[in-house]
Amino acid sequence: MRLPFALLVAALPVMAPAQTAIHRCIGASGNPVFTDQPCATMQASPVRASPSPEDAPPAAPPMLCAATRDDLRQGVVDAFAQQDANRLAGLMLWNGYGRGAAIADIQALANLVRQPLLGIEFPGDPAPANSTGAPYPDAAVPATATPAASMLVLDVADRTGSGSRQWHFDLVHRAGCLWLRNAD
Repeated sequence: MRLPFALLVAALPVMAPAQTAIHRCIGASGNPVFTDQPCATMQASPVRASPSPEDAPPAAPPMLCAATRDDLRQGVVDAFAQQDANRLAGLMLWNGYGRGAAIADIQALANLVRQPLLGIEFPGDPAPANSTGAPYPDAAVPATATPAASMLVLDVADRTGSGSRQWHFDLVHRAGCLWLRNAD
């Protein structure tokens, strides 16, 4: 029993090189031809192989987080438009939360996205240059550095519909992304 097994194992390396490449061709009639002969010997045209995934340049991974305040604003708008608490929760940084706190915050987010969104603000954001109505900024006034906004404020209609309520979120920059952290 050991001798046939040993012969089989010894023959495997010899058998492997005996395989030849399969040539993909288009024959004279336009039909595909698969052969072990070069396409020219079959009077056929070789088919260029489509680039394999290894040959293709690597695609950039999709950005699943908000890279800018505009991305973050759009993510919040989309979450409210779809009344999707999970989508809003996906914009939040959750490290450091205990299980109970995370569940409570997600339940609060579920109630929040059911309310009409009235506004989104980044307090401390520099106003656009022509927001005062002047067509050009005043060149005589030196520009001052305004720190980047570190908070997002959502204005939502209250449950009665007669007023509004503000929700505050801290902005956290981490790993090239902009994340929300509950500040209320």
